[in-house]
Amino acid sequence: MAERSASHAPPRLADRITILAVGAVLIGTGLLLRFGDLERFAWVRTFFVIFGSLLVQALPFVIVGALAAALVEVFVPVGTLEKLGRLPRPLQLPAAALAGIAFPICECGSVPVARRLMLRGLMPSAAVTFMLAAPVLNPVVIASTYVAFRGRTTLWTMVAGRFLLGMVVAIAVGWVVGRRAKDELLKPRRDDPIEPLVLARPEPRWRTFFVHLGGDFLFMGRFLLLGAVIAAAIQTFLPTSALTGLGELRVIGLLAMMGLAVALSLCSESDAFVAASFVQFGPSAQLGFLVLGPMVDLKLIPLYAGSFRPGFARMVVIAASATTFVGALWIGVAFG
Repeated sequence: MAERSASHAPPRLADRITILAVGAVLIGTGLLLRFGDLERFAWVRTFFVIFGSLLVQALPFVIVGALAAALVEVFVPVGTLEKLGRLPRPLQLPAAALAGIAFPICECGSVPVARRLMLRGLMPSAAVTFMLAAPVLNPVVIASTYVAFRGRTTLWTMVAGRFLLGMVVAIAVGWVVGRRAKDELLKPRRDDPIEPLVLARPEPRWRTFFVHLGGDFLFMGRFLLLGAVIAAAIQTFLPTSALTGLGELRVIGLLAMMGLAVALSLCSESDAFVAASFVQFGPSAQLGFLVLGPMVDLKLIPLYAGSFRPGFARMVVIAASATTFVGALWIGVAFG
């Protein structure tokens, strides 16, 4: 468990950059409201309406997601996932993907869990499938997607499309991993011989639970704040005609939203509200954002590189991006 906790410790430099960026926006806006001409700075109101709505809608799901992740961390033995290895080989990848429903952990928490599962003998392709599927298929994420798109004609296309496409992409990447042995994938570490799933905890479970709850909430909340600021800035300052024109180009719009998901690095519990705010884009582009982001983003790639051998991150990026692109494009054409 210590490994997962370490992975959740947010980098101090990133924390400072995020705090400075958000603080600068708030202070600058406050000065404009206090001393500026409100008619000349109408964009301030627009920015804060978008920023505030994203934050208010997404924050409860970030809290619920952190709560679920802390419950799994402290009270649910992750070793139960090893039972997947007893299933017939053809069923292991679909079962590993569906296990994400029962283990609602975020994308950063799923990386060390997948590593541990490989060390304990689970087929590497099944462990990778679980790693990618859990942040997309877990109930908190599906519920947040429903709330974000409720009232729209594309509601069930987005909810069912995210669940099914996320499952397909995770299985596809697991299939690409194939029959590779764990030694071909895992980067050796000095602590690997140590039992990774059973470590003594001198403190009571309730205290450990609240430590994980606070850590997960601050970790996810940091990216939510930054993502909300960027999304609000894009929609405030970028001309609506430019976004509409980009959204009308199905392929270009899909690629743009996939790239934005990688850059924003949002947590999967809150990204649906950001995707839904880009109303100029169709279901294909929004699905690409929702499926690829929890599997490939700028905070995950270093985690992949630190946990697995060279080439693994590149393989995940290529396989997940290609499958997401084809699947989202097909769903958009068929049901959009």
